[in-house]
Amino acid sequence: MAHYRRVGHVPPKRHTQHRHIGHGDGEERLHFEELMGEEGFSSDSSLLYHREIPSAIVDSRVWDVPDQTTTPNHPLRPRHLKLHELFPKETWSETDVVTGRRVVLGNGDVRLSYVVSAADSPLYRNATGDEIVYIESGTATVETIFGAVDAEQGDYVVIPASTTHRWLPTGDQPLRAYAIEATGHVAPPKRYLSRYGQFLENAPYCERDLHGPGEPLQADGTDVEVLVKHRTSRGITGTRLTYARHPFDVVGWDGCLYPFTFSVHDFEPITGRVHQPPPVHQVFEGHNFVVCNFVPRKVDYHPLSIPVPYYHSNVDSDEIMFYCGGDYEARKGSGIGQGSVSVHPGGLAHGPQPGAYERSIGVEFFDELAVMVDTFRPLELGEGGLACEDEAYAWTWAGRR
Repeated sequence: MAHYRRVGHVPPKRHTQHRHIGHGDGEERLHFEELMGEEGFSSDSSLLYHREIPSAIVDSRVWDVPDQTTTPNHPLRPRHLKLHELFPKETWSETDVVTGRRVVLGNGDVRLSYVVSAADSPLYRNATGDEIVYIESGTATVETIFGAVDAEQGDYVVIPASTTHRWLPTGDQPLRAYAIEATGHVAPPKRYLSRYGQFLENAPYCERDLHGPGEPLQADGTDVEVLVKHRTSRGITGTRLTYARHPFDVVGWDGCLYPFTFSVHDFEPITGRVHQPPPVHQVFEGHNFVVCNFVPRKVDYHPLSIPVPYYHSNVDSDEIMFYCGGDYEARKGSGIGQGSVSVHPGGLAHGPQPGAYERSIGVEFFDELAVMVDTFRPLELGEGGLACEDEAYAWTWAGRR
């Protein structure tokens, strides 16, 4: 995110001595500078100033990450996954956003998981890539080495790779979260940005809509455990690192790499006289995948328009739609509702359910909310996806649900 921020105390010039009043004892101390950057010093980065040495670990042990295995979508068919069935109410109080995730779909580029949580998470770092966590409902504070951000319904929480953080659900309702874990990095679509990284006038959101930490976050502690998800030759695995001192010891930072929230409600939809293709709904892009959101909007206003999508074949991608609000006109009669995921794989045509094409004529507004992930390599089903499938969905276009 090439949008510069400065938080807390930083020296006038980078890579120079930074002395600041120490924590608690009133003494001036030399702080330790850490460069956190992407693509081998060739992309976005930030400089963080620590009270303690950030690489001081005292133990390293195996962490058994939640089941990451996937099963091919074979024989090929569209699928309907009912995510709200994965977490009975009695599990909420003991489930956290990190260790409680259940993989729904995944491939080598991206993994989609779901969790319903009322418990605080452990400290966590994803070293495989950036995370985009969409908040379906509930509220939370996400504490990070950059500071804290608050999240609520409709927020995307974007967390750069290797950012140490933890999730603290707040409020009376559990936190329902849909996690998009990249292998690599995510960013706004290039077509929204100037050559220097500023949002253009035709972009559906801008820098004012991005909310990063406002002040440093300090915590004390010794022998503090951090769960790290990372890659090996055998795939995704985990390690429990124990740090000599608490990693939340940053007195200041600046740069263009940091966690932030962006509300889906701040996305300004692009509409037209006839039906617009899915790229107008795009919000982020990663390696071999894109993220789009469908928000409440006025729809096509040509006198002969058909507002629901035309039937289409995803010849190069799988289309994954997470339905998280409103009333999705094109899926009426399919069984899909709040908390559903539809899987429309490459190799098959798909589109509105029977009757939706005709019913949409003359409609002027769609009240719908959905998050879509399109991938350019086939997605496989995770254990969570296999556990909540509505096996009748594939036959609904033929009227045989």
